[in-house]
Amino acid sequence: MFAFFVGGLQFSIFGALRPVAPAIVASACASLGSSVAGIPQEVIKQRLVTGIYPNFATAVGRIARTEGPLGFYSGWRPTVARNLPFVVICFCSFDALKQRALRDRPEGSSLTSAENYLYGVSSALVGGLCTQPIDVIKTRLMTQAAAVGAVPYAGVVDCVSTMLREEGPGVFLRGLAPRMSYMGPLWALQFGLNGAATDFIKKRKALKEATSK
Repeated sequence: MFAFFVGGLQFSIFGALRPVAPAIVASACASLGSSVAGIPQEVIKQRLVTGIYPNFATAVGRIARTEGPLGFYSGWRPTVARNLPFVVICFCSFDALKQRALRDRPEGSSLTSAENYLYGVSSALVGGLCTQPIDVIKTRLMTQAAAVGAVPYAGVVDCVSTMLREEGPGVFLRGLAPRMSYMGPLWALQFGLNGAATDFIKKRKALKEATSK
């Protein structure tokens, strides 16, 4: 549920900046701007998924009581380090696919719903594969605060070195399949719904302008 809100922030920022800035700049700003809401969402989600807390209300109350407001931003550095390249890769990949598809079409044409969904999934798959190692590190740091009996990592460098020493390089791709099983459909829905909403607004605006003349 939170993901759609975060996605709305990303698409709003990207859509506002894309006409005046390159895709890489617009997508980077979209990622950073949405991190304010996205990081608390990630912290709560990760702790619910791993069974540390039984429900949303308990997670929010326990984090606020035991860790304070900053607890909702646990592991923010690796989260931003993952989200920034992931969002940039997704939006730039989608933008490149969109520009290529519309290259030979009449000016003002839009992608079809099927194209929005297909390019959304494709972009998410590329972004997910490139950023999975950072996601693994981020998850370890976010969940360690409530892990009973575990020795906490001293930081990102300690986390990486400990994982390499104890589990080997393959650990950095752990969880790729389940992550992409929800990220692919999620980004497909976001790109698809954004495209449909954009077309609706454009048509409504054009109709309004035509009737006012």
